[in-house]
Amino acid sequence: MLIILLPLILINWVRNLKFLAPFSTIANFVTLVSFGIILYYIFREPISFEAREKVGTMSGFALFFGTVLFALEAIGVILPLENEMKSPKKFGGNFGVLNKAMILIVTLYVGMGFFGYLKYGSAIKGSITLNLPEEEILAQCVKGMLAFAIYITHGLACYVAIDITWNDYLKKNLGDSPRSVFYEYIARTVLVLITFLLAVAIPNLELFISLFGALCLSALGIAFPALIQTCTYWHHRKGMAKVWMVTKNSIIGVVAILGLVIGTSTSMIEIIHTFGHDD
Repeated sequence: MLIILLPLILINWVRNLKFLAPFSTIANFVTLVSFGIILYYIFREPISFEAREKVGTMSGFALFFGTVLFALEAIGVILPLENEMKSPKKFGGNFGVLNKAMILIVTLYVGMGFFGYLKYGSAIKGSITLNLPEEEILAQCVKGMLAFAIYITHGLACYVAIDITWNDYLKKNLGDSPRSVFYEYIARTVLVLITFLLAVAIPNLELFISLFGALCLSALGIAFPALIQTCTYWHHRKGMAKVWMVTKNSIIGVVAILGLVIGTSTSMIEIIHTFGHDD
């Protein structure tokens, strides 16, 4: 991990979102090829529904909720991406960039999750790649390809965090220092080191993914947007349009709160149980 740290820092030194886009394109291509190989291992033997539970338990739903939120949540990148587009109006709308991308992503996630469960059942691990045959080179290449795809998009994932930390806090306190660019690179390096240390320190990643999804993203990605829309359009919507907005956002808010409370508590219990069992 120390060997890959230096290139990771250099990737996060890229300051313009436009220059990070090619990394995302390469990662998407590598991911699709990896998915194809994973599907080959899933379907090379007949799929069977035997010994597969058709409906999950309510106790597992909270972990599912948090994991799904973590997987689909991209609220931190959506607004910067829209702002950097040549034609930002094409981003939203019924047939905009966002909806097209999310339909494709959800289809891939649902398909991989569904057929992965049919193949491996309850023995499936936190990442489906861990179920692939360890003795086959092609299966191990998939792990490397997906790790590479995540690796080169680390800068994109950290873009908003770095932008907010530097521009909204550190840069204001430093003023017009002639070394501001140097200090910015130091800030970027420190943030990468924080994520690096978390990756080293945290085992059982799937449980922490569920925890962060339920704890942070249920509020950030579901509750807050509903609340902001209600406050923004409160005096602009009239009649049934206003009733529909309030009703819709109230239901979304309740779902978010339930996901926050139940998902967080369930994830914490599972984490305590797992580490207690390991000890």
